[in-house]
Amino acid sequence: MSSSALALETQALWHEAVDWGVVGVFALVYLGMFLGGLPRLKLNRPGVALLGAIAMMGLGVVSTEEAVRAVDWPTLMLLFAFMVLAAQMHLGGFFTAVVDRLGQRPMSQGRLLAALIAVAGALSAVFSNDVVCLAMAPLVARICVQRRLAPVPFLVGLACAANIGSAATLIGNPQNMLIGSVMQLDFGRYARLALGPVAASLVVLWAWLRFAPLGLAARATPAPSRDAVEPASGSPLPAGGLAMPAPDRWQMLKGLAVALALMAVFLATDWPREAAALVGAGILLLSRRFL
Repeated sequence: MSSSALALETQALWHEAVDWGVVGVFALVYLGMFLGGLPRLKLNRPGVALLGAIAMMGLGVVSTEEAVRAVDWPTLMLLFAFMVLAAQMHLGGFFTAVVDRLGQRPMSQGRLLAALIAVAGALSAVFSNDVVCLAMAPLVARICVQRRLAPVPFLVGLACAANIGSAATLIGNPQNMLIGSVMQLDFGRYARLALGPVAASLVVLWAWLRFAPLGLAARATPAPSRDAVEPASGSPLPAGGLAMPAPDRWQMLKGLAVALALMAVFLATDWPREAAALVGAGILLLSRRFL
């Protein structure tokens, strides 16, 4: 065998090995995504994804320059800014105040479920759906315990409503942020087109959880007492150690003002969304108490 033929065969074997390496990395990363980490390693999902990206670069499939170009920086900046805004609202007790207000109203199970779905859907269209679920889940669980309600339909409703509602705008979830940034979609036009399907989906979600065999109809509970319907303020939360701050009117108003200003900018101007959001986050970072 000539040296050139040997070199070609060696190159072919190397490319085949790299292809199998890519398949192995892909499978390992998705296994880590599914399990929440890799066994015996102190890696969470972001760590697993980063390790997979490093492996791809090490195999030579993606160069450093290509990896940098593959990152959509406007999406990352927009996501960072809204995480700052969501943190402001959480630390200001906004989510606590909203859910507590719902829990204090003497509503039936069906109406409480409808109100929760509507509120979660609306909030997730402005704030990150992940943040809405994380901040509201322990509060919803507390309300269910206090009112002697089966928590599963309400927690499922919260999770589904947050994901459905996040599709209403180009800032509701990271996927929409990326799509809107790459395709340069108009914020207002997208919201007008998405509002109808999102609202209809929320209604379908409520009907499913209210009347389905495994929904509220299958989890009927005795009528709650007056003390259960009107919980006392300051009761402990079954939040697994997650601190739920008390409402702070000034901090809530500051966060809401920034959120409303950003929505107005997105709807009425051509100012790049990531730049406007970073300005709003910068304003919130100028604080002596939060963040």
